[in-house]
Amino acid sequence: MNFMASQIPKKPETPAAPPATGSDDAVVLERRTQRVQPPQMYQVVLLNDDFTPMEFVVQVIQEYFSKDRETATQIMLKIHLEGKGVCGVYSRDVASTKVDQVLQAARSAGHPLQCLSEPVE
Repeated sequence: MNFMASQIPKKPETPAAPPATGSDDAVVLERRTQRVQPPQMYQVVLLNDDFTPMEFVVQVIQEYFSKDRETATQIMLKIHLEGKGVCGVYSRDVASTKVDQVLQAARSAGHPLQCLSEPVE
């Protein structure tokens, strides 16, 4: 097969530049800084129940929220005494993943531990 061009390619035409005149027809664009809002943050909350052992709650807080044992124990006691406790504040996707991880760990261990995420106000 022959793939050679039969004609010399033509150069594309460039539009002629407008004549430079001293008129005030020029358009000046101003740079505007965009203000971007930070993402909505969500807090991951554990809820109290009468069946999940306190030690399991401490273990979950340590493992999934990277808290030391003392902090995890304080959060567990807050959950036990007040009915719920905040384990961490994250972006929506990370908070949702943390909730899923905690619920899966609780179900696989046979505990009814409840976890949810709610927007921070």
